[in-house]
Amino acid sequence: MNAINTADTSFIIFATALVMLMTPGLALFYGGMVRRKNVLSTTVHSYAAMVIISLQWVLIGYTLCFGKDIAGFIGDFQFIGLQGVGFLPNPDYAATIPQSLFMLFQLMFAIITPALISGAIAERMKFIAFAVFILFWSLIVYDPIAHWVWGTGGWLKNLGALDFAGGNVVHISSGVSALVAALVIGKRKKMKSITPHNIPMTLLGAGILWFGWFGFNAGSALAINGVALNAFITTNTSAAAGAIAWSICELVVRKKVTSLGIASGIIVGLVAITPGAGFVSPLSSILIGGIGGTICFFCVTVVKQKFGYDDALDAFGCHGVGGIWGGIAVGIFASEGINPAGANGLIYGNIKLLGIQLIAIVATIAYSAIMTFIILKVIGKFMSLRATSDEEMDGLDVSEHSEEAYGSIDI
Repeated sequence: MNAINTADTSFIIFATALVMLMTPGLALFYGGMVRRKNVLSTTVHSYAAMVIISLQWVLIGYTLCFGKDIAGFIGDFQFIGLQGVGFLPNPDYAATIPQSLFMLFQLMFAIITPALISGAIAERMKFIAFAVFILFWSLIVYDPIAHWVWGTGGWLKNLGALDFAGGNVVHISSGVSALVAALVIGKRKKMKSITPHNIPMTLLGAGILWFGWFGFNAGSALAINGVALNAFITTNTSAAAGAIAWSICELVVRKKVTSLGIASGIIVGLVAITPGAGFVSPLSSILIGGIGGTICFFCVTVVKQKFGYDDALDAFGCHGVGGIWGGIAVGIFASEGINPAGANGLIYGNIKLLGIQLIAIVATIAYSAIMTFIILKVIGKFMSLRATSDEEMDGLDVSEHSEEAYGSIDI
């Protein structure tokens, strides 16, 4: 029988609380970037994810991710309603902490992932439709992909794919789904007049996300050890490199460095390092964050304009593209010297890992895109996904929630 390690348990309790804080941080980050008439509706998307997924996870989500494997695709009902999930460890996942704590830690990942999607459909998707969407999306998209990558017997795990803290599971799945949602729901009205209403709010959200990300990545070691500390270092380093790279791109292209650009670069650096935080060196994380910041800058400023889709708050441009690059980067920079439980990447002579990472990325993109499209189309048969033109003009705070954030409405 595995013994509970008090230090590891205390560490993961703290990491769990940090990851929980990320979703309110996301609410601030997104809320500041929309117009003031939509700040409440945008903010409440994140809180809806917190309450809906908290129940979904306890009832069925956890067992679908981490129950006994069914054909490499999904977990069985072994832990339905948290049956058998108690203080004793589950050595298949974390041998030194209670399984109930492992469950809680993973819940925080399950919460923030659908909340990320809300950035693409901000200012125009009806609240009830969004609530129904994230419930079914978590069941049909998140839970299977999490099992593929992290569950015992998951097919991508068996293939040898590496995803330390959620590049595929969290960022690629949500980012690609966000793009599909933006395309299905369509563009906002009067796009040229849309500007952020409170950038200091967004900067505060970015800071809280950066803080919480230490729990997200370092906590994914599930113990206090060298891998956890390495993940802490690479996380911070990549965030800084992402911010610097984005700022340099802005300086070259626009001749100015913006506060919103710095915040965006920080987030992109954090996204890019997530799949490899516990597998790559601090020096590699500088390249990962720097290249990620550059790629995502051009996706947000050039690609989005070229193709004309309305990813309102750049959920795809930051999380989808950043997560894809981060997954590829694992295949290039991963080192068994950093984490013996991982594998060597391309620069250490192992091209096979890069191929495996590409398979995992393509599978995640295809599954997320197809299933998100189907879910939205089915929901659309029963209710309206999108606010009317008049409701959008009035703002979703009033039309969806009968509230005003600041006591007045702008047009």
